[in-house]
Amino acid sequence: MNALFILSILVFGYLLYVLIKPEKF
Repeated sequence: MNALFILSILVFGYLLYVLIKPEKF
């Protein structure tokens, strides 16, 4: 696969995780 494609999926998943999860560690 293309590295940029994989990077975009990782960033998208990270954004979804941050939006769904509250900012509590």
